[in-house]
Amino acid sequence: MSTRERGGVLLLAVLLSTLTFPLAITGASVALPSIQTDLGGTLSAGQWVVNSYNACFAAFLVCAGSVADAVGRRRVYSFGLALFCVSGLLCLFVQDIVVLNLLRAAGGVGAAAAVAGGSAMIAAAFDGPARTRAFGLLGTVLGAGTAFGPAVAGLIVETLGWRAAFAFPAAVAGLVLVLVPLVPASRGTGRPVDRSGAALFTCALLTLIAVLVEGPGYGLPTVLGGLAVSAALVVAFVLVERRAREPLVDLGLLANRGFVAYALAAAAFMAVLVPLLVYLPSYLIAVVGLGAGRAGLWLLMLTLPTLPLPALGAELAARLPHTAVVVGALLLCGTGAMGLLALGPDTGPWRLLAPFLLIGTGVGLTNGTVDGMAMGVVPVERTGVAAGVFNATRITVETVALAAVGAALAVLTGGRLKGERFTDAFHLVAPALGGAALLAAVVVLVLGRRRTVQPSDVSR
Repeated sequence: MSTRERGGVLLLAVLLSTLTFPLAITGASVALPSIQTDLGGTLSAGQWVVNSYNACFAAFLVCAGSVADAVGRRRVYSFGLALFCVSGLLCLFVQDIVVLNLLRAAGGVGAAAAVAGGSAMIAAAFDGPARTRAFGLLGTVLGAGTAFGPAVAGLIVETLGWRAAFAFPAAVAGLVLVLVPLVPASRGTGRPVDRSGAALFTCALLTLIAVLVEGPGYGLPTVLGGLAVSAALVVAFVLVERRAREPLVDLGLLANRGFVAYALAAAAFMAVLVPLLVYLPSYLIAVVGLGAGRAGLWLLMLTLPTLPLPALGAELAARLPHTAVVVGALLLCGTGAMGLLALGPDTGPWRLLAPFLLIGTGVGLTNGTVDGMAMGVVPVERTGVAAGVFNATRITVETVALAAVGAALAVLTGGRLKGERFTDAFHLVAPALGGAALLAAVVVLVLGRRRTVQPSDVSR
């Protein structure tokens, strides 16, 4: 097989595997009510079905890229796919929610390894315009998985049951494993991995998520103690990274005001969108009375704008100041979240159309574009490191926001996501998310005031 053909197989494999990972998140969110009915358990145990996957994905994604460089990209990619596949297929037989959560955590680790290994292989196999096109396709597939994930997952849950929502993405990953031997292999560099930094970051994030999910059930002293432990681990992580020869995260990038502004903006968009994608299906099923399939279809009003609008966002970024584009998108997103005060037991799709479209438009206009903006404000030779920090910031804030929203809903509903209390809780949580987006807009505006961005920067 020629080098070009192997490159085509590589791209096909990575695109197919990338398509499955959003389904693993949206499938769990749509399946959550059925899981709790079937397996029982507390609300916090049910929330771990989503949080265990997300937390482990975020924690291990930060170090998975370094591991892939050290031991070999294809090896890490294959390991990740295999772990994701096996953990998802075992969900077909699980009878206990704790076991399900452990399998979901393993799936998150596998997804992180596959994402890091796959991206690294594409970056190594392609260069110039071909690399740009490859990563453009990757972003398109990821957007399609996010856009259609709730609808597809809803139909799967309604027709085949909640277990199939985990088994279907796993089966696709298993098929991709067949292609791996045809993918170009690469030797690892043997460069040491920042194990101390990786361990501290992982422990800090998992501790914080555990406090947010489980803490409310143990009282305020336990919550404060857990937060103190997490904060201490973060401080230790910063100290270790400042002294490490090969740091996991280049903290020097935090002195770049433009980079920080765009990284926080990207994180804010996901901090609004992902919790809504996870908990809106439960609300539509438990309170509005929709089936899983219809709930997923309703969410298309929220997710579909993220597919066509990135092209428009790139065009706007080429003609307008970047700060203006990002702030405008954040304002749209925040206004849409505020509009979810329209939620109620008698809610129809037309009442949710405007807030859903506003949120989806805000996210869609900057999806991918804000990544380019962030890379455009750092030196070319540091874009690889900057991309790692950027993605780590986005996925970490997204994970923490998801856990925080789950904790707030649990406290406000008394541990039962049903009835009038669920509506009242959403009427507090949705404006809070909107307020966070508006606050992010102010921060971006302040940080971006001292820098005039050239439109050409976004393409660097």
